[in-house]
Amino acid sequence: MNFSDSDIKQITNHGLTVQEVEHQIADFIRGFQFAEIIRPATVADGGIQELNYETRKEYIDTYQNYAKTHTVVKFVPASGAATRMLRDLFMFLETDELNDTARKVCEHARMLALYNELNLNANATENDIARAIVNKYGNMPKGLVPFHAYKDGAEVRTPIAEHLVEGAKYAMSNGNTVNIHFTVSPEHHKEFENEINNIIPEYSRRFGIKYNISISEQDPSTDTIAVNPDNTPFRTEESALLFRPAGHGALIKNLNEIDADIIFIKNIDNVCTDTVAHDTIEYKQALAGMLISVQTQIFEYLRELDTGRGDVNEIAEFVKTVLCTDVVPNADELRKILNRPLRVCGMVRNTGAPGGGPFWVKNAGLQIVESSQIAPDARDIMNKSTHFNPVDLVCGVHDYMGNKFNLMDFIDENAGFISDKSYAGRQIRAMERPGLWNGAMAKWNTIFVAVPATTFNPVKTVADLLSPAHND
Repeated sequence: MNFSDSDIKQITNHGLTVQEVEHQIADFIRGFQFAEIIRPATVADGGIQELNYETRKEYIDTYQNYAKTHTVVKFVPASGAATRMLRDLFMFLETDELNDTARKVCEHARMLALYNELNLNANATENDIARAIVNKYGNMPKGLVPFHAYKDGAEVRTPIAEHLVEGAKYAMSNGNTVNIHFTVSPEHHKEFENEINNIIPEYSRRFGIKYNISISEQDPSTDTIAVNPDNTPFRTEESALLFRPAGHGALIKNLNEIDADIIFIKNIDNVCTDTVAHDTIEYKQALAGMLISVQTQIFEYLRELDTGRGDVNEIAEFVKTVLCTDVVPNADELRKILNRPLRVCGMVRNTGAPGGGPFWVKNAGLQIVESSQIAPDARDIMNKSTHFNPVDLVCGVHDYMGNKFNLMDFIDENAGFISDKSYAGRQIRAMERPGLWNGAMAKWNTIFVAVPATTFNPVKTVADLLSPAHND
């Protein structure tokens, strides 16, 4: 590939090398293999575990005692834009055709926490309401949109605020500190900082705790080049190369910078009001307690293997039954399997169309697989799945010696995917890196746990804010 001096300068300024860009183009040409799913992970086959009340209580006690003397961080991917959430309103304004979502929102707009900020009169039309919402929030990050109103509107919370409240209820470290890390788009960094600085004093006072909030941006060096349909580098009207953010999988680099004993991961828009938060708080702590218990056993086995005291048959059985991985009862092989990051992932039962979620994958054990990674001729297997992935993860990133793993060593680089997009009216091909909770964590030890649907309350469209989970 022949790049000009100006191309090389642009590549270098982006934090990339020519060799890395050439490798990306080779990936476009070669493509990515689909995941070889064997069957969905289910409760019936042991791929997904269920926790009864007594077990949950034990795990919660384990976690609460552990958190008193250890560091806990809540990691929140928060780069989502409200533009996507409001797409049905944009479409209505562009076409003047009232789609179902726009109709529902306009009819019940007064139920929305954001309504009072619109300054609409009582005679506002559907067009007036939709335009006011789009004008006010269309260019705003989702994390800053008012989601919930309390006390007859006297208190309004954004998703940022709800994550601060959640953190106070289950993610406290060392007795009185809540550590939360948000990943944001560069253009919204300052807005996030301002919102956080405005609300921290109130929630600090209310819960009697200290907040330690940090923010990072997706590293430009994780971006990928865009290509034409023939896989040659796409060029803008100014003849420049085009680089695009490579999806949430690029955030593994941000996660790798977090050094904590327990890391919770939850998306920015998956929040709910206080009145329905009980299950979320209970299960977050239970998943963390389970991780601590399993991790403690893993560490004990690794120390036994180091001293030659380990019963390899007993350890192999543990790996098979708890980590759902077949392994030869050999000390070296067992050590390779055990000495990896650990994640416990909540899984919600499917109530609608099945999609990506927990699967058994050939030669890879339990994996979270997105629908884009599944071959068309394997869709019948996908459609038999009983659960899906709500991005409800608890992670352990330290080894048994207390050292932090380098998470970049546990990525399946072949788990990315390519999609067709457009830029300035022209067709392009775009590449996403292995997703944060699928390919980027493919080589972690993984446990799937069934969690109730009440813990999963994402806001994908503005109409979702009308559901009971978002109305106090």
